[in-house]
This record gives sequence, C-alpha cells and structure tokens, in this order.
Amino acid sequence: MALLRGFLWLTGFWLAGRTLVVLLDLPVSAGVVGMLLLTAMLMLRGARLSDIAAASQPLISLLAMLIMPGVVGVFFVADEFAGQWLAVAVALVGGTLASVLTTLLLMRRCMPAEPPAGTSEETPS
Repeated sequence: MALLRGFLWLTGFWLAGRTLVVLLDLPVSAGVVGMLLLTAMLMLRGARLSDIAAASQPLISLLAMLIMPGVVGVFFVADEFAGQWLAVAVALVGGTLASVLTTLLLMRRCMPAEPPAGTSEETPS
C-alpha cells in the first residue's frame, strides 16, 4: 500500500507542476516543476516520506530506460546540427563538467565532516 501512496504523491506533484506550467506559461518541464515542489514540501516538512521513498526506489533502476527516448530522438534531428558540431561538443563537455562540479560541491556541503585520521572516537577504558 505504501508503494501505491508513493506513486500517488509523485503523480500529484507532477500534476501540480503541469498545472503551474500551463497556467503560468513556463518554458520548463512539468516534471522539473513538480520535483521542485516536492523538494520544497520535503524541506518545509522536515521529514522524509517513506511512501515516496518506496515508490521512487524502483524508478531509479529504470532511469536509463526513461532517458533513452530523448537520446534516440537526437539521431532523427542530427542533420540539423551538422554545422554546429563545435558548439554541441562544447555544450556537452561544459554541461558535464558543470554537473559533476555542482554534484561534488553539494555532496561536500551536505555530508557530515569526518574526524581527522589520527584521532579515535573510542574512549579509553
């Protein structure tokens, strides 16, 4: 039952994102807006919803399959980018580096600090 409730939560946030995109004529994906709304709700609530976690775990294993249609679609419009290979390559490399750097900085900020290697957390007896 938790899995079904989690999918309903995710679908509800996607629908809320879709509603905002249509009403405000935003040039952003409804899924992105929905996930931002979900993130804001989780930050305000201060707790994780176990239902959402139960529903999202199976989706993570399918992530590559969910991205595949967009990747395959590039082959159908490849002729339009024939003269733009340098710009596309720079965008791909720059975007990848920016993504990795952002992930690294967020990970370093959000992870707890480790004690120095020479110290032991155990108390002597």
